[in-house]
Amino acid sequence: MATSFTAVKAATPPDTLVQAWQIDDIITLDPAEVFEFTAAELMGNTYERLINYDPKDVSKIYGEVAESWTVSPDGKTFTFKIKPGKKFASGNPLTAEDVVFSLQRAVLLDKSPAFILGQFGLTKDNVKDKIKQTGPMELTMEVDKAYAPTFVLYALTSTVASVVDKKLVMQNEKDGDLGYNWLKTHYAGSGPFSIRDWKANEVVVLERNPNYVKPTPLARVIVRHIKETATQRILLEKGDVDMARNLNPEELTAVAKNPDIEVESGAKGGVWYLGLNQKNPNLAKPEVRKALKYLVDYSAIADTIMKNKGEVHQSFLPKGFLGSVSDTPYKLDVAKAKELLAKAGLKDGFTVTMDTRSTAEVTGIAQALQQTFAQAGVKLEIIPGDGKQTLTKYRARQHDIYIGRWGADYQDPNTNADTFAANEDNSDDAKAKPLAWRNAWDPGPLTAKTRAAVLERDSEKRAQMYKELQQSVLDDGPFVVFLQEIENVAMRKNVDGFILGPSFDTNSYAQVTKK
Repeated sequence: MATSFTAVKAATPPDTLVQAWQIDDIITLDPAEVFEFTAAELMGNTYERLINYDPKDVSKIYGEVAESWTVSPDGKTFTFKIKPGKKFASGNPLTAEDVVFSLQRAVLLDKSPAFILGQFGLTKDNVKDKIKQTGPMELTMEVDKAYAPTFVLYALTSTVASVVDKKLVMQNEKDGDLGYNWLKTHYAGSGPFSIRDWKANEVVVLERNPNYVKPTPLARVIVRHIKETATQRILLEKGDVDMARNLNPEELTAVAKNPDIEVESGAKGGVWYLGLNQKNPNLAKPEVRKALKYLVDYSAIADTIMKNKGEVHQSFLPKGFLGSVSDTPYKLDVAKAKELLAKAGLKDGFTVTMDTRSTAEVTGIAQALQQTFAQAGVKLEIIPGDGKQTLTKYRARQHDIYIGRWGADYQDPNTNADTFAANEDNSDDAKAKPLAWRNAWDPGPLTAKTRAAVLERDSEKRAQMYKELQQSVLDDGPFVVFLQEIENVAMRKNVDGFILGPSFDTNSYAQVTKK
């Protein structure tokens, strides 16, 4: 591996795509655990799911591993037939046994994304009864309620539902861990590429999977961890890399003038937000939550720090989702914020910390917030850290304020409602840990309203339910949503076929070519 990595520093071979990207948020390569942006994209290029959707038209759902599916008359049992002749990268055949094992395994391991399957009533205790193999190439999944069928199907397009090679994984099982400790740093999939190597904060190497149904034009994809955006730009302009993934607005504008480089943009189902931990007694006051929403200069952030990378958006559902609300009721209003702080007994302000991932854009946003918060006497102390550090602290509810970027896990509105507007158990040892839980917020009746929305089969009624949920969170929730994301990729002109999908695991290299 070392030889090939050294070689690409000088020039990128015609059969290799080299990306410069800040990848310090990769924590694991196990699809049952992956819940971070970079690793989700890697999973989308290396694993397959039962179901997927057309990235250019998300309403078009198709079978990836599944050949077909049916839903029982009572709406609770889904039967899937598996495509014949599929193989994993290892050469092992892909059968219904692998799919059943993969879905059961995700529930049994119960890592961060397991709630996506758990929301259908699947638990460690019942999953082996609810997900069953009914033939060599057939399985059934029984859910606890008659949900809108698209809700169930979209959930099965998420990373946590990736199909893993049971034989290979279980060959590496230790002490009943279902291969977890091995798969954190290894690969057992059937997607377009296999993962050859991952060195934390250094490099990821993907190689063509010869057993994939449509072999990739590229032999390999190399992702180099380049933290500094200026370095990414230099490497791209010199031709040492084919793509730069984290350029800031000024750099994007500059490289777009280079005849050898083009910039591709795409709206994403991701939102930027502040999470206000309700364990902090000041942030737990409703007037303070609302005051902070008036201490963000939304348009300035969108027009400068995040120019071409985000547009002002204040609801938890991104545009493009069923029931999304595009209203932007908040703007920078220091007088209004001071009035609210005074009502909360904090007329002189207060001091609060914010965990901030050390990327140029997040640091820039944090510094802008620091300035506008200060205008109302709120002293914001920025605590920098890498992606893993800040996420780990956030997931343990040990932050005051966290700058978050939330990407939809699947293309159904419940994906965000379930995390921003529902929290079944606000105790520290809760089983489900959505964003409401991470911020120690009990949303009261909103949890029941969120659960009711997934059972509504009338699209118009369902959309209205999500609009009401968004309004409630806008008014009183511990989230300051400020942008919807636009993703940009700067690439050499000879790169063709890269797909910027609507979600982060649908960015695809499978058909990339280099002229």
